[in-house]
Amino acid sequence: MQLSELEEWREKAYHNSKIYKERTMRWHDKRIKKKEFAPGNKVLLFNSRFKVFGLGKLRSKWEGPFTVANSSPHRVVTLQSSEGTLFKVNGHQLKLYLEPFDSGVIDEIEFIQLPPY
Repeated sequence: MQLSELEEWREKAYHNSKIYKERTMRWHDKRIKKKEFAPGNKVLLFNSRFKVFGLGKLRSKWEGPFTVANSSPHRVVTLQSSEGTLFKVNGHQLKLYLEPFDSGVIDEIEFIQLPPY
């Protein structure tokens, strides 16, 4: 009798584990943002070989901007550099480049002298 109860509990545990995994997978998949790159878009390329030592802590790990020449459905994106060379990269290593906004207005900062104590 106890062996059959133990088997039932194990089956319930497997079933509950399966339900939990399915729900967390749905939750995760809902929050993934799809990256679609069209020809002509400007993108930044992640430099995975970036080393902090020697090059400075404040350097960006993103290189570019590059222009998208072609993209395939399997996330292979063909990029064109500013010199005109073409190369292929994985789409997971890219993010869209947003052009800097130039309003034409420059703020002025004035420094004031505080009297000595």
